[in-house]
Amino acid sequence: MVKPIKPLENYTGVADGELVARATHIQTNMTGNANFTNPAIDLAVFKTDIDTFSALLAEAQDGSKKIIVEKNKQRDLVVRKLRLLGRFVEFTCENDMAIFKSSGFIPAVATMTPSQGLSQNIRRIDHGVNSGQIVLQLKAVPKALSYELHYGAAVNGTAVPSWTTELVTGVRTPVTLNGLTPGTTYVFQVRSLGKPG
Repeated sequence: MVKPIKPLENYTGVADGELVARATHIQTNMTGNANFTNPAIDLAVFKTDIDTFSALLAEAQDGSKKIIVEKNKQRDLVVRKLRLLGRFVEFTCENDMAIFKSSGFIPAVATMTPSQGLSQNIRRIDHGVNSGQIVLQLKAVPKALSYELHYGAAVNGTAVPSWTTELVTGVRTPVTLNGLTPGTTYVFQVRSLGKPG
């Protein structure tokens, strides 16, 4: 039995800007695509939905809670339409990879490989819900009592001139950093502390 080709649907962990780019790529590839006539949703309306989401994303940079709520609702709409289009493409492509890829969707990998994380102590880094916010998920280290998180803005891609240090007592809850400068590259380091230090 041949496994069906399924679209990669990791939308939850995708940053807003990347979601706009992916949705735009799919909408562009599917518009006028002879392999996918009569798609599950109106592609012209979908383009408007993506444009609205992109505009709200730009407006939300000032931190307005009202705009952020609207942006998140629009993001949810775009994701739901992407999922619907993904099901349509999965069914319509008849397991032909070339036809599937012509839609702009990325095929999901059939076998799952465990995530290695970003470094020895950092599992993942995401943007927070507010501008200037980063969320870090740290890895647990056996016998560690606490962790020191160092971070700072990189200057022209070189070493960080000054570090900010935060003490983290547990890794089950992600660490949220606030007050960072949007558009700035930051460097992160984590070290675990045991009884000896």
